[in-house]
Amino acid sequence: MLYQTLLRLAALILTGLVFVYSAQSAGLDLSPEEALTKARSGEILLIDIRTPEEWRETGVPAEAHRIDMTDPRFIERLLQTMGGNRSAPIALICRTGNRSGYVQQQLRKLGFSQVYDVPEGVLGNRLGPGWIRRGLPIERCTDC
Repeated sequence: MLYQTLLRLAALILTGLVFVYSAQSAGLDLSPEEALTKARSGEILLIDIRTPEEWRETGVPAEAHRIDMTDPRFIERLLQTMGGNRSAPIALICRTGNRSGYVQQQLRKLGFSQVYDVPEGVLGNRLGPGWIRRGLPIERCTDC
């Protein structure tokens, strides 16, 4: 009887933790339209973390700052763009949302507190069509 009660209690605690984690994660993703609107209004800095080759291939989302995540000085360049403020709100975008989600998690571990993800990415995935197929503005990258 005590064993079953403890198991139920453990299950309730685990369910509560999952709910809290989900609630904390909620709102950390932005659609491409939300990211564009917030970047234009100055609410966030939109960061395209793809490589220069990818920027040349597809162009860069309007309002996005280009910071290649493979650059050894990525964190330094990101902080410079953020004015040195790890709590400045940023949104990350990549090709299909895989890298941006990973980088989001890593940055949060490093103390960056307002890191959003655009999980559809530039080209889209199972979550949605992405920046380009949504018809959002793209700027050709002439200097990358």
